[in-house]
Amino acid sequence: MVNQRKQKVKLTNVSFELALVYTRGKMTIWVNEQIDPSGMIHACIACCDETQAQACHESYQQNLTETQKAAGWEARLRTVESWDEVPVNALKLD
Repeated sequence: MVNQRKQKVKLTNVSFELALVYTRGKMTIWVNEQIDPSGMIHACIACCDETQAQACHESYQQNLTETQKAAGWEARLRTVESWDEVPVNALKLD
């Protein structure tokens, strides 16, 4: 049995409709992070929808200024298998 919930989110100028699908066994969670040169996470959103995660990642990249990029800021997209692996300060969209 698969349970599905949807949630609408507005991130900067992009609106997302995120769906979380629970499956038996392995779950892939997509984690978007904006990280400063020291490694500190300044923004983090986690979700289970790859398409929406890619759109969010593109938005994060576009929102970094040239000055931030030159200083070493980065937008990172990674996957984890458990909500326990998602940073505690993340907006967790389930």
